[in-house]
Amino acid sequence: MPALDAVATRHDLVALVCQPDKPQGRSSRLVPPPTKVWAESHGVAVTQPTALNDGRFETWLRGQRPDVCPLVAYGRILKQPILDVPAHGFINMHPSMLPEYRGPSPIQTAILDGKMRTGITIMRLDPGMDTGDIILQKEVEIRPDDTTMSLSQRLGEIGAGLLVDAMDLIEQGRATFTPQNHAQATVTRMYGKEDGRIRWEMPAPQIHNLVRAAIPWPVAHCLFHGEVCRIHKTEPLDEPAAAAPGTVTRIEKDRVIVAAGEGQLAILEFQPPGKKPMPMADYLRGHPIKPGEQFQNIA
Repeated sequence: MPALDAVATRHDLVALVCQPDKPQGRSSRLVPPPTKVWAESHGVAVTQPTALNDGRFETWLRGQRPDVCPLVAYGRILKQPILDVPAHGFINMHPSMLPEYRGPSPIQTAILDGKMRTGITIMRLDPGMDTGDIILQKEVEIRPDDTTMSLSQRLGEIGAGLLVDAMDLIEQGRATFTPQNHAQATVTRMYGKEDGRIRWEMPAPQIHNLVRAAIPWPVAHCLFHGEVCRIHKTEPLDEPAAAAPGTVTRIEKDRVIVAAGEGQLAILEFQPPGKKPMPMADYLRGHPIKPGEQFQNIA
């Protein structure tokens, strides 16, 4: 959304291409993407192809006569005949410092790896996965309390400005296109629900990074009293693990301290089964937890 708004402000937005409306909720009511809602409210034409490579979308795109096609988080592979349509190609915004963290989960992976910095890359799209020539890059700090949600929002806002800067350079004939060093490339994988499972034998800092990476989805989870609970906020403690991994070692006013494989982890925000997330202090007022109780891995 920030990129769409920035492009429309600085350039002549001819049309929007976005994913089809998707069913949502128990009623499976079709819900349009936010970009579509924005475009229709601003009088911008919208197309939502279900197939990209049968020739029809290519014909439609040629009819728009685009100079350049900015692309953000579209999630579909574009083949060369489509890439060849705009005079200056497709310009893609990717949330990492390419060639590091190519692929579908660069933000989650950077947090999981405990990185302190990531960035935004604007590149010209080619048929590979995030392998195109780089136009602009900007490093961005990963804050200690960043989650995938907060970092995504900040990268989206920063990247929107960088994207239109790159488009300005292309319009002025001053853009440079630098090939990536493919020997230095790292590739991320698709992030799945099972990646939110806590393994208490892991070191406390790694569990903490997992909790941050799993917000807003799938949310870090484990078993407590035999039921699935979710953990939304933690703090790693540089203290020896005083018990077996997953064992509650002490209770404080606003936190529960749990032994990890290395160190200990303070749980600050907790979601019991069937309930909304809440500060641990609120949960403890109605549900006392005692030292020795166990948080367990999901098999």
